Amino acid sequence: MKNNVVTRLSPSGVSKEVGNYTHITKIKPNATFYTFSGQIGADLGGDIPADFNQQVENTFINISNLLKSVDLEPDNVIKVNIWSIEEIDWAYFDKIYCEFFGEISPSMTIAYVNALGLDSIKIEIEIWAAG
Repeated sequence: MKNNVVTRLSPSGVSKEVGNYTHITKIKPNATFYTFSGQIGADLGGDIPADFNQQVENTFINISNLLKSVDLEPDNVIKVNIWSIEEIDWAYFDKIYCEFFGEISPSMTIAYVNALGLDSIKIEIEIWAAG
């Protein structure tokens, strides 16, 4: 990790992770805490593609741009919440996710849901960060 505010831990004595996440994320005292609205797969023009994997890619572009707007990086992310209305193509998703977060991913929760805010939205990802 490049910052000295966030530490990600996977202690012994708990089950091995079943995906790309860590069980614990520790934040140093006096860090600034950020919450971000859930991001969807709209492109920069606001258009939402029909293709699920393109929505995944656009969502991470949007998250990256949000982090940059407040001088943060993926290493500053402490929690990821993912909601999807379709089965995730894990080979594709993990490729994008691991390129974005690197070797040690933040804490994560994922849920499959019946619907999101608009019929065209297939995935929404919310992040929390500290810097």
